[in-house]
Amino acid sequence: MKSILITGCSSGIGYDAAHGLAKAGWRVFATCRKEADCDRLREEGLESFVLDYEAPETISAAVAEALERTGGTLDAIFNNGAYAVPGALEDLPTEALRQNFEANVFGYHELAKQVIPVMRAQGHGRIINCSSVLGLVPMKWRGSYVSTKYALEGLTDVLRLEMRETPIDVILIEPGPITSKIRMNSIPHFEKWIDVEASPRTEQYKKVLMKRLYESRGPDPFELPASAVTEKLLKALESPKPAPRYFVTRPTYIMNFLRRALPTRALDRIITKG
Repeated sequence: MKSILITGCSSGIGYDAAHGLAKAGWRVFATCRKEADCDRLREEGLESFVLDYEAPETISAAVAEALERTGGTLDAIFNNGAYAVPGALEDLPTEALRQNFEANVFGYHELAKQVIPVMRAQGHGRIINCSSVLGLVPMKWRGSYVSTKYALEGLTDVLRLEMRETPIDVILIEPGPITSKIRMNSIPHFEKWIDVEASPRTEQYKKVLMKRLYESRGPDPFELPASAVTEKLLKALESPKPAPRYFVTRPTYIMNFLRRALPTRALDRIITKG
């Protein structure tokens, strides 16, 4: 039975991936930031323990736990856990950006670093990082999340090049709109870091961003369920020669084409109009 460690499994993409891969015959170590979520996943039949990217000691502990359970091997990791801090960049405290990078980039790097020696020794392995369409193109109010995903794209591309002569495959999965709790989960970060009343953008926040955050508008026209990501994840894991990138949802394909075909200002106009 092949084994995989997945992060961010409390809901959304990670939750579906954990259950989907377990059904497909993989031994899944489904990690979450909170012990309560791990308890729930264990009740659902998954092997689960804590991994919080912002607490490096939990990364080491999670890797050690997985290796102890398998006898020292790990076939793959899926770096998935991430969150957003909505708000205009001029209002975003640098500490908020720093913490977001800790979770969305530095934690991914640390986990990959810790499993590479294991994969080298066993002669195979796959490191799969979950990016986003927002790792390809920008969007207003999402500067923190966009910058972490742009950084993750570069980090993963370089790691892929550096691992070419090794038995380790490095892969990006790039979803567009996926059914998840990322909007709801971003609200506490917005409330913690953005002082709406002190901002020169107070009216914009109230008329635009806060409505998007607090009012459920139903699914995006192009939104797909998290199972669409799991489907691509299985391809990335089980293909004899996996692709460097797997796009999920139509907007990712469209935006990847437009960013290559259009001048920057033309693309800016399209993105701004939504």
